Amino acid sequence: MTVASPRPRPARQGLTDFTLPVQRADIDAIAPLPGAIDWLVADRRAAFDAFEALPAESNQLYTTYVDLRSVQLANARLTAAPRTVPVAAALPEGTDGLVVIEEGDLAGVALSDDAIRAGVTLTTIAELAERDPARVRSLLDDGSILPADDRFAQLTRALWSQGVVLDVPAGVHLSRPIDIRWLAGEPDRALISRTLISLGEGASATVLEELVSSAPGAFDGGQSFLAGTLEVRLGPDARLELASLQELPASTVAFQHRNAVVGDGATLHWALAQLGSRLVRSRVDNRLEGDRSSVEQVEIVFGGSDQVFDLTSYTHHIGRDTTGNLLSKGALMDKARSFMKGMIVIDRSAVGTDSFLGEFGMNLSKATRSVAIPSLEIDQPDCRRAAHASSVGPIDENQLFYLESRGIPPDEARKFIVLGFLEPVVARVPVADAQERLRDLLEEKWDTGIDTGAIAAA
Repeated sequence: MTVASPRPRPARQGLTDFTLPVQRADIDAIAPLPGAIDWLVADRRAAFDAFEALPAESNQLYTTYVDLRSVQLANARLTAAPRTVPVAAALPEGTDGLVVIEEGDLAGVALSDDAIRAGVTLTTIAELAERDPARVRSLLDDGSILPADDRFAQLTRALWSQGVVLDVPAGVHLSRPIDIRWLAGEPDRALISRTLISLGEGASATVLEELVSSAPGAFDGGQSFLAGTLEVRLGPDARLELASLQELPASTVAFQHRNAVVGDGATLHWALAQLGSRLVRSRVDNRLEGDRSSVEQVEIVFGGSDQVFDLTSYTHHIGRDTTGNLLSKGALMDKARSFMKGMIVIDRSAVGTDSFLGEFGMNLSKATRSVAIPSLEIDQPDCRRAAHASSVGPIDENQLFYLESRGIPPDEARKFIVLGFLEPVVARVPVADAQERLRDLLEEKWDTGIDTGAIAAA
């Protein structure tokens, strides 16, 4: 009897095998900002040097788990000169501002009369450079807010071509959210972008970031690449609430960097939802530099098919009496994979720190893989709290038995358990409309998984 040999599997590809074609010459092809050629080109070149020199994963605690065999970006081409001239847009009801970027081009921007009178700025980086080049340089020069040890953050710093600025002056309180909407997904297109948010002393704002498909149906053809930053600066006693919904098409590879410097008495609330894309690599850096500053960060993952989510967060306590509260939850169907890696760093100066990190995964199929790695690095013994927790496992059979014993069908019981597991994160999304939309998206993804047979007893 002849036994057929198994088909050879393609060789594993790590982050060092990232296939997006980029080179130093791409810097010269990017449209320059008005009055910013010398310092910006120098900044881009320094960043590209760092990109070439840095390892794919700088933290030796974190094995590079990600397999890039499903990522095929060899044919993707950079968006080098997107449209940046302001285009008027209708302001949605219940918002104070809207900016829409479609495949890199500025598709519309609007501000409420109240926001305009208060001196709020919402525009592209290029347009602001025309009016106030010094302000743009203060936000961008030397890339100090981006992590110097992250190879792909430095790639974004080197080759970004489109950017958004939200500048809220001191003492201004925006009562309604600002909507920043990115539409992407066109095959063989690579968009690299930056979003800069600055709140002056005592200011407050709510921001909704949407990362969505630029076409109503599925794309045919090659993959697309979207790399973006959210760079936040909060002055003393400022308050920012930011919700981000990522529902990009399954042909998109997304690399995200979110970085915040939080001043004295300032408060930051992140609420991040990862639902779409073929592969997501996300890193969040919170620097609590001011005394009594605080950050609350919640992140939710719901993956299916062969999606991959590689999520890392760093919370660095520097000031006295700072507070960090971070919670990540993920549910995976089919062959999806998630890697949740978190690090709390407490400096010698951070007396009175209170910090917690929780990472929890639920596997809905035997073929899924979920990894949780919470970590602490403490150099100050005088802490109110420094703790972490994690767990990964299937649906609790006792919960399932209880619901089925009450007459609830198995599929419906599983749905209740999974959505209930994710609800504590959903409930902490700061924008009410985004909360309801996220609940609808989670139900829709569950129903799609049921329809395709992606959910099975683990």
